Amino acid sequence: DCHQYTNRSCEECLKNVTCLWCASSKRCMEYPVRRILPPADLCELRSARWGVCWVNFEALIIAMSVVGGTVLIMLGICCCCCCCKKKSKKPDKDDEREAREREKRRVRQEERRAEMKSRHDEIRRKYGTV
Repeated sequence: DCHQYTNRSCEECLKNVTCLWCASSKRCMEYPVRRILPPADLCELRSARWGVCWVNFEALIIAMSVVGGTVLIMLGICCCCCCCKKKSKKPDKDDEREAREREKRRVRQEERRAEMKSRHDEIRRKYGTV
């Protein structure tokens, strides 16, 4: 089916998604589905076109490698940032100072409560309401 577009244009050949266009030989052929990349004896990577005429396999491989590498590097950086952020959640000096102040206030409040209770108990004893 694809061979009928040989010696025509790339656009005509690639209308059928199963076809591969070789720009150097102007041949339209079936894409070798058993292989990811077309073998060099069939067509060189820089001349092979599939899907669109303006991107060859060589550029496609380079572009996909760059994009894939960038994504992996970004994922690695994000993972490192998340790990560092979790490690830095240790209480710092401000948090420790606030906790000490809170504890002091709690102790003072308990002392005041105990003092008030003892005063009320004295008053109750004095007036015989205990």
